[in-house]
Amino acid sequence: MKVVILAGGLGTRLMEETEARPKPMVEIGGKPILWHIMKIYEAHGFNDFVICLGYKAQLIKEYFLNYYLYNSDVTIELEKNKVEVHFSNTESFKVTLVDTGLLTNTAGRIKRIEKYVKDETFMLTYGDGVSDVNIKELVSFHRQHGRLATLTSIQTPGRFGNIEMDDNGNVIHFVEKPQGDGMWINGGFFVLEPQIFNYLEGNMDEVQFEKKPLLEIAKNNQLSAYKHHGFWKPMDALRDRIELEQLWNTNKAKWKIW
Repeated sequence: MKVVILAGGLGTRLMEETEARPKPMVEIGGKPILWHIMKIYEAHGFNDFVICLGYKAQLIKEYFLNYYLYNSDVTIELEKNKVEVHFSNTESFKVTLVDTGLLTNTAGRIKRIEKYVKDETFMLTYGDGVSDVNIKELVSFHRQHGRLATLTSIQTPGRFGNIEMDDNGNVIHFVEKPQGDGMWINGGFFVLEPQIFNYLEGNMDEVQFEKKPLLEIAKNNQLSAYKHHGFWKPMDALRDRIELEQLWNTNKAKWKIW
C-alpha cells in the first residue's frame, strides 16, 4: 500500500526555518521531519511513498537523489571521476517525487497523484506531523468499517488552565492546561479508497481537501474516524520544532518506534 505525503506547502507560520527550505525538510535530531514520518510508516511495513512537492521542490528532490551517498562511506577519485561506495546504511524507501504545483491546495495535490496510486487503497498524511499511531491497526480499522475514507482523530491538550471560583472570587479548583477539552480533531494519517477521486473532479487547485471534498465524503456517510489516544504533534511554529528537538535529544520522542 502506497503512502502519500503532502509536502508542498509554503510553511508561512514557520518562516524562520522555511525561507531557506520547505517545512518537511526542517530537521529534528539532524534529520528532516519528512524522514521521521517515513520511518514511522516503514516501522509498520509500509515503505512505498508518493511525495507531493511544491515550494522549493528541488531541495526535496536533491535530498533523495543524493540520499545514498549521504548515508554511505565513499571514496572519490577526482582525477578518474570515480566514486566507490564502501558501506550503505540507507532505509528501504521507494520514493516517487511529484511536482504538484507551487500554490496548489491540498485537494489539487491529491488529484495530481491519482495515476501513481491507481486503483488501490492508499494512505495520506501531512509532511509536518509525527505520531506513535499504530498504522497497522489504523488500516485494519479502515477495512472493518468499509468506508471510502478514514482519518486519525486526536484530542489536543487544553491551551489554558481551568479555574472554578465562588461569587467572592475565591478559587475552588484549578487545573493548569488540562489534558484535553473533549474535542476530537483531524490529525491526518488517513486511509483512502481510490473512489475518493470521484470527489476531486474539475479544477481542484484552489480547493482544500479537508473542507469541500472531505465534507462531502462525510455527508455521504463515507468517512470514519480512528481515535488515537497516544502521542501526536504537528510542527506548526518554531516553538513546536524546539519542543520536538528537545524530545528527541532527551530520548522522549514517542514517535520513534523504529
